[in-house]
Amino acid sequence: MSMGEIDAWVDAMVAPLAAGVSALIFAEIKVFGAGFPLVVLWLVAAGVFFTFYLRGISIFGFRHAVSLVLGREDRDARHGEVSHFQALSTALSGTVGIGNIAGVAVAIGLGGPGAAFWLAVAGFLGMSTKFAECTLGVMYRREHPDGSVSGGPMYYLERGLAETGRARLGRALGIFYAVGIVIGCMGIGNMFQVNQAFSQFVSVTGGSESWFANKGWLFGLGMAVLVGAVIVGGIRSIARVTQILVPVMAILYLVTGLIVIAFNAEALPWAVREIFVQAFTGEAAAGGALGALIIGFQRAVFSNEAGIGSAAIAHSAVRTDRPTTEGHVALLEPFIDTLVICMVTALVIITTGYFDPDFAAGRNGIEMTSAAFARTFPFFPNLLAVAAIMFAFSTMLAWSYYGLKGFTYLVGERELPAIGFKAVFCLFIVLGAMLQLTSILDFSDAMVFVICIPNILGLYLLGPRLRREMAVYVADRARDRAQGTERGEVG
Repeated sequence: MSMGEIDAWVDAMVAPLAAGVSALIFAEIKVFGAGFPLVVLWLVAAGVFFTFYLRGISIFGFRHAVSLVLGREDRDARHGEVSHFQALSTALSGTVGIGNIAGVAVAIGLGGPGAAFWLAVAGFLGMSTKFAECTLGVMYRREHPDGSVSGGPMYYLERGLAETGRARLGRALGIFYAVGIVIGCMGIGNMFQVNQAFSQFVSVTGGSESWFANKGWLFGLGMAVLVGAVIVGGIRSIARVTQILVPVMAILYLVTGLIVIAFNAEALPWAVREIFVQAFTGEAAAGGALGALIIGFQRAVFSNEAGIGSAAIAHSAVRTDRPTTEGHVALLEPFIDTLVICMVTALVIITTGYFDPDFAAGRNGIEMTSAAFARTFPFFPNLLAVAAIMFAFSTMLAWSYYGLKGFTYLVGERELPAIGFKAVFCLFIVLGAMLQLTSILDFSDAMVFVICIPNILGLYLLGPRLRREMAVYVADRARDRAQGTERGEVG
């Protein structure tokens, strides 16, 4: 049986289930004639709620967050495995990826320049949601005798809701979340990433004439070996790699993008005006200004994963004795991912449209972004291939850890099952490069987003405990400053 026949057979088997689950999870309501996915509305509503409930923490906590990441505070912690910077780098490695390159182009292609405005708004709202879930992740994490920790939505749903008298509900939601993250990590965090990286690699090495065109197994095997060599050492090994890889790939991409924008400086005032004007009065193909809003929100929550809860798994491993410190650090994640990297991509694409309004014709996703960059740097498609591989590699590192923690929550913290999970994860990398399993990817994509339902429900129910933890932290910092001490939280 050929690879194409295997693809078709597996897709045919999974397609009915994938279609049903996707239709349920991504069901839409009509708002003035435009479809608004309920799951996106659920995520955005949480961002709005926590922005006000936490009293603008994304604004007033930003400076303190930067101080923590730079290591100026919270240096006397005794519990945890990785630094604030390493936790942030690991979480960012799971969100900064192909979506920052291709997803933004899709949003602008469908929603026009105005989609970029709403993408930024949704990114800002997501900062508060990240603060909430990552603070709770540290509050309810489980510490093991060897010093390692396990945390994330599974644990704060079970342990946190048990404190409120909802033990059965918490356990059920925790199991549901764990199953979803395990399935999702194999698709969106694994097979999709390597598949997109391989496609970009083939396109710059000769396309269908490339020697690698029919050797996805070889590319996948190479990626699996690299990923396996890192994840075998657990979160500490992953953090050591991501703390170097994430800044390098982000800076490389941003510097390139800013240079392109500088070359297109003539178009910048027009681009900014179009972003703001079309956000409210646009005539986008997706339904005018409302279509731009919906698409911008959708791409933002798909990119930074605020409300999904996955990042809380990485942030829970941080070395800190004060959970609120990691909430502050986590709010930087949507800022970097969405308000910085995605907006640079958006400006590159929109300014290019000023000089050539038809450049996007016949292009979508990563092709549009590549064409926009190539207008200034003809060799950019080659750099984009390198970036795509780096983004895919870093995303797989983070999602292997997310899936592992979901798996060990279900079966227990035992070494042999954990090794088995990592082996299966690496096997799926090889399969992802070889096969075009559209239905499996659709199913795993849906499972990733369905877990936002129990996660955000838990955030609402645990909101009062979160506020109390914040109040204690604020009081401690005020007392430290008043006493003139240096307990790691002055600033």
